[in-house]
Amino acid sequence: MPGWSHNAYYHQLLLDLLPVRSQRILDVGCGTGAFAAKLAGRAERVDAVDCSEAMINQARSRTPVNVNCVLADVLEDPLPGRNYDVIVSLSALHHLSLERALPILATALRPGGRLVAIALPRPDIPRELPVEVAAAVGYRLLGAVFSARRALGRPDGFAQDSADSMMPVVIDPSLTTRQVAAQAAQLLPGARVRRLLFWRYLLTWEKPS
Repeated sequence: MPGWSHNAYYHQLLLDLLPVRSQRILDVGCGTGAFAAKLAGRAERVDAVDCSEAMINQARSRTPVNVNCVLADVLEDPLPGRNYDVIVSLSALHHLSLERALPILATALRPGGRLVAIALPRPDIPRELPVEVAAAVGYRLLGAVFSARRALGRPDGFAQDSADSMMPVVIDPSLTTRQVAAQAAQLLPGARVRRLLFWRYLLTWEKPS
């Protein structure tokens, strides 16, 4: 049974948490640009940043003209802008030190701006055992449904993107969801962190205005 992309599965969740329209959005760890291309319909300008040259080259080939793809490390290099309305990140924060990354992103937001991130947590067994079991069962069930839809010529059901095979992968994230929540609460007062079903957590924060 073919696999399916957890990242693509969560695209709509991220979009639902964003304003309908923004002036400028920063996409941190844009990868091959699949989500940045969707953000392009929500903003006048999207700055899509990744530290992998291969990823940025892919992103440049698949995003519209209002997406500015930048090769940069957010911990070491200046960001391409400031006073962002929205900063988003999909499956990148677990590659970074939260103690360093979150203050940088907070500074780049305008007052009232929104940070929305989805990343991988370290398994927290046995505390999250029911979620892990439900995720394993749900992954196979949805995989069967998506495969059937593809066989019938219907939308691809979050199929794996072949370009994603070049993405760097962290097999063993360092922080559990609880640890991420504890760090975020110190660094970004008012931040909310919750575990998502399919091996991800969601972090949201609105910068005080």
